[in-house]
Amino acid sequence: MGFDYFYGFVGGDASQWQPNLFRNTTAIYPFQGNPGWNLETAMADEAIQYMKQLNEIAPGKPWFVYYVPGATHAPHHPTPEWIKKISDMHLFDEGWSKVREKIFANQKRLGIMPENATLTPWPKDLPDWDSLSWDERKLFTRQADIYGAYLAYADHEIGRVIQAVDDLGQLDNTLIIYIGGDNGASAEGMLNGTPNEFTTFNGVPVPVKDQFLWYPFWGSERTFPHFAAGWAWAMDTPFRWVKQVPSHFGGTAQGVAMSWPGHITDLGGIRRQFHHVIDIVPTILAATGIRQPDTINGIRQVPIEGVSMTYTWDQANAEAPTRHPTQYFEMLGNRAIYHEGWVAATTPATLPWELSTATPPDVITGYNWELYNVQEDPTQSNDLATRMPDRLKQMQDLFYAEAAKYNVLPLDNSTLARWNTPRPSLTAGRTEFTYSGELIGTPASAAPSILNKSYSITAEVEIPAGGVEGMIVTQGGRFGGYGLFLSKGEFGVGRGRVVFLYNLLDLKRTTWEGPELEPGRHTIAFAFTAAEPGLGKGGTGVLSVDGKEVARNSLDHTTPVTFPEDETFDVGQDTRTPLALLEHRYDTPFKFTGKIGRLTFKLAPEKRAEATP
Repeated sequence: MGFDYFYGFVGGDASQWQPNLFRNTTAIYPFQGNPGWNLETAMADEAIQYMKQLNEIAPGKPWFVYYVPGATHAPHHPTPEWIKKISDMHLFDEGWSKVREKIFANQKRLGIMPENATLTPWPKDLPDWDSLSWDERKLFTRQADIYGAYLAYADHEIGRVIQAVDDLGQLDNTLIIYIGGDNGASAEGMLNGTPNEFTTFNGVPVPVKDQFLWYPFWGSERTFPHFAAGWAWAMDTPFRWVKQVPSHFGGTAQGVAMSWPGHITDLGGIRRQFHHVIDIVPTILAATGIRQPDTINGIRQVPIEGVSMTYTWDQANAEAPTRHPTQYFEMLGNRAIYHEGWVAATTPATLPWELSTATPPDVITGYNWELYNVQEDPTQSNDLATRMPDRLKQMQDLFYAEAAKYNVLPLDNSTLARWNTPRPSLTAGRTEFTYSGELIGTPASAAPSILNKSYSITAEVEIPAGGVEGMIVTQGGRFGGYGLFLSKGEFGVGRGRVVFLYNLLDLKRTTWEGPELEPGRHTIAFAFTAAEPGLGKGGTGVLSVDGKEVARNSLDHTTPVTFPEDETFDVGQDTRTPLALLEHRYDTPFKFTGKIGRLTFKLAPEKRAEATP
């Protein structure tokens, strides 16, 4: 919102093969019936066309493009040619320790890291490459090859966009700010990586031997993959820690490059002033001579909290002191404060590659603090906390002053509870939902949640002569979810059998099958009774047609925390990825070819317990 035009996915992440994609505020599905389509290329094409269109319609009018590819956030989804190109280079065969050494050597050679920078030690909580089995090394190398291919693919597409600016004759007239990420590399693949990132979010590690089922397809639309946590630590060389850890530069530091011919003349020059992502907007405003408005649509605006970086462009200011002297960091209770070349930081109390089920420490008193002089120690290698307690105390006091000023307080470190805490939404407090006809693209926050509770789904349908097939209702898809549908099977024969399918994170699919339905009106019902309170507990499901039980089956486990966040709740068809494989497989959108008169969800209260996944 706030831009003239939008094209992209919404949510924390999305498949690049079948994304949760919008043009402005309308969901679109250009990948349907279009094999080989990938959002990395499509987004570059869209940016190029948009710039071309603006330039042709109003050649003298300035334009602003915020171009943000999905790479290299999970899922890692490069095209096959990029996978082959990078795999053939054998960049990662020697493992994360050797890769880390090579990265650091290159950083020193290029001047990205100063001469006084040291490589931080490998953590004891992650395995050494040499300690891994042959299977582990083979799988982890494959994961890194796919990641590298995804990065190279994205870099190529970014190059196409920049080339398009040049082709328009505007490269010398364009400020380009390139930020190499939005946080540290992600360890959310857990220790072994995963073919489906939603296993991580539900606290389910996938054993190495099981991951080989997806090995030939890693990176394709059949996977939603993430690499092992060891690779994340290596990709944050030379720093410590990873994404979700804002206290250390491994969780926050990014490479930034800026280009504006005629204004930035120190080509290839390196700047080491401390700055933060909140400084991007002030830099753009300063460069364009636009003043921040005091009001917009009659609403008074709060001051922008960053500072312009334009002063660093002058070669005479290459060593100038930073104009951003203080910055707080905080996430899930882990925190830090930067001030005039010093950083005070908490030691993470939990590991970011684990969905911790342990009770977190007291958010104020349960953390150790570290202290670093990052002017002399840019990689946070030498902790001075015990030697300089007075300075540490001053920095701690400054953190809490900044946290109060910017509304960070109260701190909250309850990671698992945050996932499951009820919050205001369109569904809050509702236990019954009724739909009719077709409804697609409803986000999970506005859909009935069947997680960790008993529930029933009742569909009143009309079957035409000749039979019927298609989705009645579904939430999720290939990587987890459920669906009630009529299936003619993989050969597409018959009048269509009633099926309820529960997909447990693409690890196990359980089906309830009913009869073929005669023409006319029918009532199909699925009722699930949870066996006990707690996250992810099992239970018994009963499928009925016209009041008669036709199938009964049990689930040992259910999804504890979340269905895939880039999927939606659909009635009358199935958008994005298909739920079923093998005998009930289908192609999306799998529209229901009968009529849905009334569809009703009834939800029992969530069965809560102290038990964990």
